[in-house]
Amino acid sequence: MADGKYLAVFYSNKAGPKWQAWHALSEGDRRAKDAVGLPALAAWDEQYKDRIVDMGGPLGKTLRVTDDGTAKAVNELTAFVVVRAPSLQAAAQMFEGHPHMSIFPCHAVDVMPLLGLETDDEGRPND
Repeated sequence: MADGKYLAVFYSNKAGPKWQAWHALSEGDRRAKDAVGLPALAAWDEQYKDRIVDMGGPLGKTLRVTDDGTAKAVNELTAFVVVRAPSLQAAAQMFEGHPHMSIFPCHAVDVMPLLGLETDDEGRPND
């Protein structure tokens, strides 16, 4: 069976305890965390480089569109990545202990299959 593609979305509650602790750090302590966290992120990327379909990245400010129009919105969506794995469980296991949660202040990552998105290895839609 071919590997499926899975979307992983990281969450950060900017009012939650992880962010409160992050903002309570001194500038020097934050730099020290970065000195550990950034190489840990690079190591995760290297470990899964053959499984990463789209490196994704951080998510910016949100506009929410409803029947009433468009307005600024706040949510906890922080970053995303798309990976290839043999199952949802295998994809989720890739993110256990991920540096965004173990070192930086993200508090969760949701992993879900991308349905109906059949693409080749370069990310182009299959005909």
